[in-house]
Amino acid sequence: MDVSRALADAEPTPFWTAAAARPDPGPPLTGRGACDLAIVGGGYGGLWTALRAKERDPSLDVVVLEAGRIGSAASGRNGGFCSASLTHGLLNGVERWPDDMHTLERLGWENLRAIAATLARYGVDAEWDAVGELTVATREWQVPLLEEEAEHAFELGWEPMLLGRDGVRAEVDSPTYLAGLWDPHAVALLHPAKLAWGLADACRSLGVRIFENTRVTGLRPDGGRLRLAGRHGALGAHRVALATGAFPPLLRRMRGFVVPVYEYALVTEPLTRAQRDAVGWRRRQGVGDSGNRYHYYRLTSDGRVVWGGYDAVYHFGGRIGAALEHRPAAFASLARNFFATFPQLDGVRFAHAWGGVVDTCTRFCAFFGTAHDARLAYAAGYTGLGVGATRFGADVMLDLLHVGLGPGEETERTRLAMVRDKPVPFPPEPLRYGAIELTRRALARADRDGGRRGPWLRALDRIGAGFGS
Repeated sequence: MDVSRALADAEPTPFWTAAAARPDPGPPLTGRGACDLAIVGGGYGGLWTALRAKERDPSLDVVVLEAGRIGSAASGRNGGFCSASLTHGLLNGVERWPDDMHTLERLGWENLRAIAATLARYGVDAEWDAVGELTVATREWQVPLLEEEAEHAFELGWEPMLLGRDGVRAEVDSPTYLAGLWDPHAVALLHPAKLAWGLADACRSLGVRIFENTRVTGLRPDGGRLRLAGRHGALGAHRVALATGAFPPLLRRMRGFVVPVYEYALVTEPLTRAQRDAVGWRRRQGVGDSGNRYHYYRLTSDGRVVWGGYDAVYHFGGRIGAALEHRPAAFASLARNFFATFPQLDGVRFAHAWGGVVDTCTRFCAFFGTAHDARLAYAAGYTGLGVGATRFGADVMLDLLHVGLGPGEETERTRLAMVRDKPVPFPPEPLRYGAIELTRRALARADRDGGRRGPWLRALDRIGAGFGS
């Protein structure tokens, strides 16, 4: 397959924001103002924090400050998988917090159900589709990993189905599949941009004030408040929640723990009936493979295939910019892997090709903390699973800020080791770039070498660190 031909007409824009009616931008912050709770960042993390704060205490004056447009960053350009996992998968969670996994899994399932209930309550049409997820093995060394994950799932009380070659190909037909783990309940699919826009509308319906195109450039104590400064205005707040994801945090202490990573995705033209029949995929479940450099893919509501992942690119100094969202080599690599997975779709063309920045940390799931005498809380490092886990993170931040709680009161969430611990920090530059590049190459080598982890990856394993998206 000539991938250049397949990519020739691909628009360099996220499919999600191009395929739906995008709301007009909200006003920027101007002048001076005040509020009870200011939230920096208008992605999923910030919007869930605003919504949950008003649900806990309707009297609060809540303000969201977004540097760009609602849904313009990761919250409008991801693959649209909403997972119950808070720990970036069972194996990662069991390795790090074995004593807490029953609680973490229960809280994750409760969180997923609460998201569905919230969308129904506020009439948010985010194309929610609770179809589950199929994790596939495409190399022999990956099959034992699926078996191990199934064992842990059974120990925790859930019953995914472990499928052999014939069973998994009966679900989704690819000659690369050797086995699969089918969980019909752990994941829902949705339209990511519609979710962001719908959450913003729900927040406004409760009285939340949202200011777009308002980049916060400064944060400092100001008497009994924290003052947030922007280009055209300033806001004083009794409490602040930072939900800036991969973007440079206002709090210096966070900067060693989170790095921005670029990931890329394609979406095909709508498949014909014959093409759909050639692949099967009748249950429409989300799919992910088991490599260190893995793909995720799914069907859209109009029958396209979203195909993303595989490579994670860090730029020296944590550079972020619109030009980095377009990487022809990444798009070509994704296209080649797509046709290797589904050779029966030879001739399909891609309609959109885009990239986006992900906040990652060395433990692959969110970390939390407070500053300024617990008047400020933060959450970051979701590493690609923020579509669902940001609602949990919002509740953690509100717990840490004691919104709706008594002074000093703890919750089940704030007692978790996951919430109390921090990940291993990344080293400063230039060591940071060198270590990440070395890790990327080691992961690619492990995929080629039967999954065997070389000395560098084993050293990272020993200190509980890693890199991914």
